Amino acid sequence: MVKPNHHVFADGDLRRNESTLRIDTLDGRTKHLQVESIDALYLHGQITFNTRALGLLNEHGIPVHVFGWKDYYRGSYLPKRTHVSGNTVVEQVRAYDDTERRLQIAQRIIAASIHNMRVNIRYYDQRDHEFTDLLEELQALKERVETTADIEKLRGVEATARKRYYRGFDEILRDPFDLTKREYNPPSNEANALLSFLNAMTYTTCVSAIRKTALDPSIGYMHEPGERRYTLSLDIADIFKPILADRVMFRLVNRQQLSLDDFEDELDGCLLTEHGRQTVLEEYERTLDRTVNHPRLNRNVSYKTLVQTDVYSLKKHILTGEPYHATERWW
Repeated sequence: MVKPNHHVFADGDLRRNESTLRIDTLDGRTKHLQVESIDALYLHGQITFNTRALGLLNEHGIPVHVFGWKDYYRGSYLPKRTHVSGNTVVEQVRAYDDTERRLQIAQRIIAASIHNMRVNIRYYDQRDHEFTDLLEELQALKERVETTADIEKLRGVEATARKRYYRGFDEILRDPFDLTKREYNPPSNEANALLSFLNAMTYTTCVSAIRKTALDPSIGYMHEPGERRYTLSLDIADIFKPILADRVMFRLVNRQQLSLDDFEDELDGCLLTEHGRQTVLEEYERTLDRTVNHPRLNRNVSYKTLVQTDVYSLKKHILTGEPYHATERWW
């Protein structure tokens, strides 16, 4: 059974109370949280916590994803690994250092990412939109991936595909939402704010999935290793952004579950209000719980499990050379 994530919006203190977590909010409320029942903990409010609380989370292998002022993603506290394998990390580094192996993994990641973008566009092309030219462009860029033998140039292909893909958003999104141009530091309008928040959620979903394996999240293949983000999580997130972030965005806007009142302007940027964030997270978590029949596994799996399955496939490829099945939406 896949356990759910738990989100805390209130400001207050997070403490250990024997075998449970106790949350004392600034408005005087107290809540107890059974750690056995959650997969990951998300802190959206101004929360203080001590080492005893972190110790309990560590004992149960629960990652904590921290969102700071106005829900900008700040970072993650990752518990000790439940799966430790020096051999896995060694092979992961070897795959990174081997130019050909790294290139092949990066090609699979980018090809899957572009495929998933194209599936989204095709969905709306079949529903009273005209995206023939964009579909052809994305297909040509996906085919270019196979003949591009340089990581930097591969990143350029992916960036071009995503830029052209985003051009279709204004036609897909219901008025008054429009993306116009992808801007995120800070988000310049409501669509950018929504997309940035959902991309951050997709990234943390991938962080949690990778942590359940012996893979090191800081060693990626498409993105260069850095100090501020887990690059393998960035790699996997690029595959799942069209499946998770973008489709959730389209549903929220086009079904009018969000309005302009769910956003506020702060310091020359645009951000979701607390009510807006809660609405977005409810839909995002529902999406993670959706199931689809997996042709290779021959059973129904949740979207959250799809992310985990992708990571396990990459791990098996690194260790045994079996084909890496980067997730391309088939449903």
